[in-house]
Amino acid sequence: MLDTLLAGVCQGLIWAVLALGVYISFRILDFADLTCEGCITLGASISALLIWKELNPFLSVLVAFLAGSIAGTVTGLLNTKLKIPPILSGILTMISLYSINIHIMSLATGTGGTANLSLLTFRGNTAYAQVASLLGLGRVYSSLIFGVVVVLAVSGVLYWFFGTELGCAIRATGANATMCRSQGINTDLTKLCGLALSNGLIATSGALLCQYQNYADVNMGVGSIIIGLASIIIGETLFMKFQNFYMKLTGVILGAVIYRVVVAFVIYSGMPSTDLKIMTAGIVTVALALPTIQKSIASSRLFKKARRRENGRREGGGENG
Repeated sequence: MLDTLLAGVCQGLIWAVLALGVYISFRILDFADLTCEGCITLGASISALLIWKELNPFLSVLVAFLAGSIAGTVTGLLNTKLKIPPILSGILTMISLYSINIHIMSLATGTGGTANLSLLTFRGNTAYAQVASLLGLGRVYSSLIFGVVVVLAVSGVLYWFFGTELGCAIRATGANATMCRSQGINTDLTKLCGLALSNGLIATSGALLCQYQNYADVNMGVGSIIIGLASIIIGETLFMKFQNFYMKLTGVILGAVIYRVVVAFVIYSGMPSTDLKIMTAGIVTVALALPTIQKSIASSRLFKKARRRENGRREGGGENG
């Protein structure tokens, strides 16, 4: 039971990096970016390739971030320069990345059409293995510590960045692009920067996930955008009373962890793997419906209070009469 919980938390911390990237595009920039599903695989395939070439696993994560940033920039250029709608821009990049990811993984094996790469032969050269060796701890606890450090570092950098002039311009672009342009802000540039940062983080999550699971697969990004959105909604529901930006980032992180823990316990309970997708859809549906349910409950309470007050006034007026 404890191992299941810790494994869920470890994976939740990895997916939290992706959720932060999705939060930047969907919430801060207000850009419906579907590049995510191809970008997480891009990060995984690049990390796996570099580990196959026996390069530093931490360096492979940095390269994955840069590659994801390039993919996000392409999506931004399709939207800002070619005036393609945001959703279609992301879909075009995502479809292109499917073929690109296969070519990247084929570079490791030297054969065409490689759709997955196993790191079992190189599992001692992953970031998680090196951290475990450095700390002298087991895989689970070292992965947990490493995940916490990565998430704290990423959230800290994001909190600092969105307090800078460029970061504030990106947030303003998402809030009201027309007003930003009237103030002389280059909204095309802020969109490009926001999408590059968003997809860079998503690719970073893919690189970490690849090294944690010891494999990369061309289909590993399927449904990742749903996981990111579910994490955001869960976090916003838990921290809806807080307006501080760092608390919002914290909510996204905890939302990802909670989501993965729930999935881990559902699998632990014996649910067939074939039913995992429908369970995921159920969790996401509940997460998306929570704000509406909460508003309905609050409205119902206010209506009942108002009705009781009205009844009280009528009774009081009847007695006085």
